[in-house]
Amino acid sequence: MKHKSDLKATLQRIDGRPYPAYKDIRGQYDYEFFTLSIDKVQGDPFASPSRLSVTLPHVESELPHQLFSNTSRRTGTENFLALSFAKACNQASSRSGSGKSGLIAIDIPGQEMLQRTCLEIGPDTTIARFSVGLPANGRRIRGRSAIELLIDQLPEIVEDALCYDQIDKDAIRSFADTAEDAATLRATLSENKLIGFVADGSILPRASGIDERPMREAVPFRSPPSLRKTFELPHAGKVSGMAIPEGVTLIVGGGYHGKSTLLSALERGVYNHRPQDGRELVVTRSDATKVRAEDGRSVAKVDLTPFIGQLPGGKDSSSFSTENASGSSSQAAAIIEALETGAKALLIDEDISATNLLIRDSRMQQLIAKDKEPITPFVQRVRSLHRDCGVSTVIVLGGSGDYFEPADHVIALDNYLPQDLTKEAKALCSEAFQQEALVPSLVATNPSQSKRFADPVSINPYISGRGRPGRSRVKTRDGRALTFGEDEIDLSLIPQIVDSSQARAIGAALLYAAENRLFAELSLPAALEQVLAFADKGRLSTIGKGDLAEIRLQELAAALNRLRSLEIL
Repeated sequence: MKHKSDLKATLQRIDGRPYPAYKDIRGQYDYEFFTLSIDKVQGDPFASPSRLSVTLPHVESELPHQLFSNTSRRTGTENFLALSFAKACNQASSRSGSGKSGLIAIDIPGQEMLQRTCLEIGPDTTIARFSVGLPANGRRIRGRSAIELLIDQLPEIVEDALCYDQIDKDAIRSFADTAEDAATLRATLSENKLIGFVADGSILPRASGIDERPMREAVPFRSPPSLRKTFELPHAGKVSGMAIPEGVTLIVGGGYHGKSTLLSALERGVYNHRPQDGRELVVTRSDATKVRAEDGRSVAKVDLTPFIGQLPGGKDSSSFSTENASGSSSQAAAIIEALETGAKALLIDEDISATNLLIRDSRMQQLIAKDKEPITPFVQRVRSLHRDCGVSTVIVLGGSGDYFEPADHVIALDNYLPQDLTKEAKALCSEAFQQEALVPSLVATNPSQSKRFADPVSINPYISGRGRPGRSRVKTRDGRALTFGEDEIDLSLIPQIVDSSQARAIGAALLYAAENRLFAELSLPAALEQVLAFADKGRLSTIGKGDLAEIRLQELAAALNRLRSLEIL
């Protein structure tokens, strides 16, 4: 390992030379209280910034062990330190010169506290990974500016952002405590036969459709007495709020009264949230999955028979494939695919669902004979999903009362405040609801037991030809699309991808699975589970480079299921 004085000498030597001479600075440097690693050097000032990392021993940072004593506390602390590092970088960045010259930046966490590769706390060290735009005039090296950035400013950034004596101790402890409280609360859901919890006083509305910060002057959440439950948490103490039991729960109410806002909070409740987010104690079971219609997506041999029977022309729905799914078939496929990953809670919003999959009222049943309609609507399956498969459903409805009969609970939103109207809804069933004869149970064809196996050749990250190892190409665009080999996966309508770094993690995980031939012997969910288990054991940075963020099996599988080249054996 070289000393930082060697880095300074090299920068002085290459000052004014063509930009590629920056390659000479790659390597590790001793900065006395931390180590700098220059891992990747950009070849041009207009290219992607260089990648650097800092390794800081805990004996130097004096970071207390209690801040990372378990997984949730560690993740909360990591998110605080990443934000602290980002703030210090922002103050240091000059952005002068050509291209990205002077830029110094780290992957910035959002409202969700996710495990990230940009900052990892290990047993003995903290590692921060960040980007630097090495300074240039035109395409010539500005060595003196690089010295100022890497020799003078970087130690100040590390000290101010990562050393405990320079950190706001109450703030960092708040991140760790908040994460631990949420994780503790989520862990109690199953034993209490709940799928979700919304604490009293939570702020659910967001600032805007593109701003996930809490809305100012929003109505604080208040649970209805019949659904109120109290939990004792390690740091927040006794917390009361609305408990959502297992089974079938409807969220109803007039337009703009907060139905979808509540569901959105529940769908993001699979992740912990940072302090002051307003949803710190809104938690959902970790496998809860939102499913929606997605016209035009591809589907690869999914058994849709629980919802779609024999199709016109004799087409078999038990192994349904298409390059251009309709709304109903895409949402039915999304449900089966979610169950394949082990999801035990489904979240559905009427506004983004296929109406003909959700309901078919009595008049339409009378007009269109049963043998002419292959779709068994979800309303006729939702009870059996819970009774026979142990899968609960939370569904937002504003235009149909057909779900009142199968529902266990009906929650009405009035100006963002919930009321338990289960009794009132059930009273209407005997007068207004006509149920078609019950369809057969799902016990015999339990969709949650489905396990498909892929042709490994069809999951090809290489661009040199199908199945012939060459140069892999896996990259993301704004977190909404993933280029995987010769194909592009549309991620934009996978609801619980909340961060662009998650999209990069999905690409890295699929590449890891393909390169290690996990699909050759394992089913789709088993192969993906093995990747996530490996990442969990060795941290996320073990499965790929770059800025990655924590992903669930549900989103990873959803992305793979949208790979148009995917072929099922």
